[in-house]
Amino acid sequence: ICQILNAQEAIVSRDMPELITTAEKPKDIQQLLERLGKSIAFLKKYTEHPKGLGAVLAPRTVINEQTYKQVVSSEEVPGVIEQSRKCETTIEKLKAEREEFVKTLEKLGPWVSLEMPVEEIDRLQQATALTGFIPARQFEQVKPQLNESGAAIEVVGTSGNRCACIIACLNQNLSDLQKLLRAAEFEAVSFEGMTGTIAELIKKNSEKLDEIENQLKSEHNKALSLSKNLLKLEILNDHYANLLNREQAKETAPMTEQTVILEGWVKTCDYARLEKLVSHFDASSMGKIEPAEGEETPVEIENRNVVKPFEVITRLYGMPRYFEVDPTAFLAPFFAIFFGLCLTDAGYGIVILAISIYFLRKMQGDKKLMWMLAICSVATIVAGALMGGWFGDAVQKFIPSLEPLRQKVMWFDPLQYPLRFFILSLILGYIQIMAGLLIAFLYDLKRKLYIAAFCDRFSWLVMVNSVVAFALAKTGKLPSQSSPLFGYAALFSAAVIFLFSQREGSWPARLGMGFYNLFSAIFYIGDVLSYLRLMALGLVTAGLAMAVNQMAELAYKLPIIGFIVALLILVFGHLFNLGINALGAFVHTLRLQYAEFFPKFFIGGGLSFKPLEKSYKHIYIKKS
Repeated sequence: ICQILNAQEAIVSRDMPELITTAEKPKDIQQLLERLGKSIAFLKKYTEHPKGLGAVLAPRTVINEQTYKQVVSSEEVPGVIEQSRKCETTIEKLKAEREEFVKTLEKLGPWVSLEMPVEEIDRLQQATALTGFIPARQFEQVKPQLNESGAAIEVVGTSGNRCACIIACLNQNLSDLQKLLRAAEFEAVSFEGMTGTIAELIKKNSEKLDEIENQLKSEHNKALSLSKNLLKLEILNDHYANLLNREQAKETAPMTEQTVILEGWVKTCDYARLEKLVSHFDASSMGKIEPAEGEETPVEIENRNVVKPFEVITRLYGMPRYFEVDPTAFLAPFFAIFFGLCLTDAGYGIVILAISIYFLRKMQGDKKLMWMLAICSVATIVAGALMGGWFGDAVQKFIPSLEPLRQKVMWFDPLQYPLRFFILSLILGYIQIMAGLLIAFLYDLKRKLYIAAFCDRFSWLVMVNSVVAFALAKTGKLPSQSSPLFGYAALFSAAVIFLFSQREGSWPARLGMGFYNLFSAIFYIGDVLSYLRLMALGLVTAGLAMAVNQMAELAYKLPIIGFIVALLILVFGHLFNLGINALGAFVHTLRLQYAEFFPKFFIGGGLSFKPLEKSYKHIYIKKS
């Protein structure tokens, strides 16, 4: 519950420069963690890992607190680490030796018909014998030239497209022979350090290779037996990783010869709990201090259960600064509704809901994203039912008996009345933009920035809404006699923006900037029009779903295999449509929040609150 600051960050270090800090890393713990990491990586090769989607969603082993305490206090695990290290070293050594023997046997293979002992090749006094490979395409060309130069050549074997040859010549002709061989791409082979015939050498090396294979098998069996302790090593690894974090926080804190001074941040609601915890320790005290000038306060966002999943969107954009409002509660309903309208298919919503529930049951760790998708899927089901989308027009085509029920719950069909969807998208966009301005206005009032609230926020609220109301009055949607009132309100608020939206600098500069700000009102039209993507994506989803159903209907008429083909088209076609349009719905809804909604009241860029806490890479401790 407390974020500990190091000596460079702590205020006390600035006020008392005589304080010291060791800044040393606990080497013993680090070395133990390195050994644990190597042992875990080694033994994982000898264990069977769970496969499939379930393993991806829940990669950590679930244990209880009792098991954790038993392993941490056990004295046998360090022995396992040492045995694993020795086993790994032996296996690596044996593998290297095996590779050398395999290479030697590959080298000797082409020369198996050579009957003379290899050590005698270098014992000639008046002549020199060379062994090596000549490419087959060069052999016939170089053979007559070698004979003319007084050299003798014999093919002993082959290796691929090369001939294994032994070539002999008088010592006085060696220089000319080497020139000929270089031109023929001769590759020399040496048997230095070997004794006996090739057959004897092959037998000897084969026996040693078999011996190494048996030793490797024995070591692998030993590693397989040691791998039963893998979970214990993983528990210890997570335990000591948390211990290292704790020790590093202590070592980097400012201190005197006898005391350690821990300075940090704690949530206001957790201060009493921290105070109580500290009071349990002798010779310890705690008190509040004021932040230093220019010091940035870390931020944590907390919301109620229904809104909490949408913190994913806020964190993805950036944390609010400590004096800003948390936008999560405001974006949550808009995000869910917009996501649902981008799909507008109740069938697809049911599928997303089922997938979300499965993931929520199987996943470990943070499940906010899945909860958010579950909420958005409910909005998709509602939007789809209101607009008659059930896997496109699957009800009309394949289950006509359910058509009366579909019609009963349907508000309107967007393909028949696209203008209604058009107007709905614009209205929702307008509402969200006005909500952003209203949030900014109320938040400025809360911070007692009254001039900014009325000149920068309230004036825009009045002007934009007055212009819209004026247009509605002129078109008969509102009483016509109210149009002058809205007109005057719009003009007055425009004058406020022109005169007072810029309140620094000379008056010509203020008026110039005020004119620019007033002209930027046209951008509100573009912002509202951006929400037409809700209609566009909703119609695309419905259109593609109808196309899939149409193809399935045509395939069904095929003889014999019609039903199977139609079923495959329906399953894979709708899955493809769901996948690509769900991704589009998420991305475009995200864009509307970031590009249209947030700029009205939110900047972001706050410093995240990061308390000293335990984290687990390999295990998941189930609380009793």
